[in-house]
Parts: sequence; C-alpha cells; structure tokens
Amino acid sequence: MSAAIPWELYRSFLAVARHGSLSAAARTLRLTQPTLGRHIAQLEAALAVPIFTRSPQGLAPTETALTLVPIAEAMESAAEAMARAASAQSGSVAGVVRITAADVVGAEILPPILAALAEAHPALAFELHLSNRTEDLLRRDADIAVRMVRPTQTGLIARRLGHTTLGFHAHRSYLESHPAPKTIAGLAGHRLIGFDRDRPDMSAIAASGLAEMREMFSLRTDSDFAHLAALRAGYGIGICHVGIARRDPALVRVLPKAFAWKLETWLVMHEDQRASVRLRRVFDHLAEGLTAFLATSR
Repeated sequence: MSAAIPWELYRSFLAVARHGSLSAAARTLRLTQPTLGRHIAQLEAALAVPIFTRSPQGLAPTETALTLVPIAEAMESAAEAMARAASAQSGSVAGVVRITAADVVGAEILPPILAALAEAHPALAFELHLSNRTEDLLRRDADIAVRMVRPTQTGLIARRLGHTTLGFHAHRSYLESHPAPKTIAGLAGHRLIGFDRDRPDMSAIAASGLAEMREMFSLRTDSDFAHLAALRAGYGIGICHVGIARRDPALVRVLPKAFAWKLETWLVMHEDQRASVRLRRVFDHLAEGLTAFLATSR
C-alpha cells in the first residue's frame, strides 16, 4: 500500500460512493469521467483491494469501501475546514463561515439574520448546512452550530440563548370547516400532521396524553419542510414553532394552554476559534438575532 495516497483520490472515491456512478460523480466534481475512472483505479491499486463492484446499474461500494466512507468524510471535513480558515484575512471580518442548524431553523429563522450580517460585512460568505442530525464541531464539520439540545462535548463554547416554544397550529381555511378542538382528546377527530417514524424528540407529545401517536396522523412525514408546507396548505393540525407561525396571519394556535413544548436553544462553536475575529462577529450576531426571535416564540 502506498504510504501517501493523494487526497484527490479519496475525494473522487467519496463522490462515487455517494452518487453510485462515475458520470454523476464527475459532474459533481467538475471532472471528466475518464479522469474520475483513473482516480478510482489508482486508489484501488494503492490500497490493493477492490472498492467498487461494477454492474449495468452503476458502481456499488464493497465492504471495504463502506468502512472507508466515514474516514474519507472526516478527511473531507478537515480539508473544508482548512479552506475556510485560509479564506479569512487576519483581523478582518471576511471569509467563509459554515453554519449548521435544523432544517426549519435554517430555512425559516436564519436567512433574515444572515442577510443583515451580509449587508454589514460584504466580504463574508456562508455555507448553511441544514440537518436534523447533530454535527460534530470537534471534527470541524461546521464552524458554528444552532442546537436545540444542550451540548455535551467538551472543548466547545456554548451560549444558551433561551427557549423556543412549539405548539399545535392549523390554517384558518382548515378551521373554517373543522372547528378547533377544545381538548387534547378532541384532536382525534381531526386530520393530524405528524412524524413517519418514531422520533425520540417527540416524547413531549406522548406526555401530553396522545397515545399511539403515529396511528393518529393522517399525514406522516419526517421532513420538517413538508410538515410546515402541509400546515400552510390547510391540510390539518400540526406542530410549528410559535415564532414562525406568528409571522403568518393565516396560521392559528390550537390548544395553547394544553400543549406547549419548550426547546432550549444553544449557539455553539469550538473553543479554539475564539481568537477568530470573523467567527466571533458571526457568533455574536447570530446570538443577537436568535435571541430576538426567541422573544417572539413563547
């Protein structure tokens, strides 16, 4: 095995593993298909093991490849972190900042906050990674994270901003033909929007008295975007951030006294990055903007 395999070979491997074909991976990396094919052949020769099984349907990763994927992803994160660090000019608010947040938070709450920041500091650029999975800041998967749970890892700077409240909501058009329930038990007579697979972060709903929740949902989805879109379309009753719903006069809070699910909101970054003027400025601006939003979400 070669002692020094170039990173570009692993990058090509990761793209093929994600897309399942040379052509799709080549488009993603903006390389030619023959070049990508050579990269895979070189990596297999250097490792002395096959990493893909070829078939008419495309390329399938071997067992060896599956063990290499998370390692290559860690290398990718490190390479991206190095690029972001190099993009910042010392002592200036310029360069790239990668922010991770839950889907709805990143799509509905962060954009106006980032718009104001970009207006004040036009040399900044942002990578906004939306995922309900908790990204690992210690591995530099992101520079700053907005989290709805208290961070447990050491080596992080974490600021608790307050809490946001989730509540049942419905569109006015739905409530015109389906009068709002008076009790939690009354939800059983309505079209409910909920999760598809059992999510541990939904335990608060069970504590509110909804038994066998999934079977009660008329529309099931694990996509927060789809959930919110269904609410806005008047499909039925679902859960939404109170602060987001208040921006839309057509969304009405349902059973506010019977159900209010509070989520702590934290802003987090790696402690080694406290010396970065760029990251401190973004961190403080996000904290200010999110705190203002939380004041409307109670």
